[in-house]
Amino acid sequence: MSRICIYAKDVQIITGKSERQARKIINSIKDAYAKKKHQPVTIKEFCDYMDLDINDVNPLLK
Repeated sequence: MSRICIYAKDVQIITGKSERQARKIINSIKDAYAKKKHQPVTIKEFCDYMDLDINDVNPLLK
């Protein structure tokens, strides 16, 4: 079973950035997609925002 949501730790692993920078990226994605504070960011939204191929990202996620 695969996940839909992406978290700061996942962003850290994918980008190599710090936890704080990963949270900033997630907040930027929420702003770009006009999401509310309680709404999660999906893996697809992250890939679209960062211009990454989802097939390259999926193996990096647990």
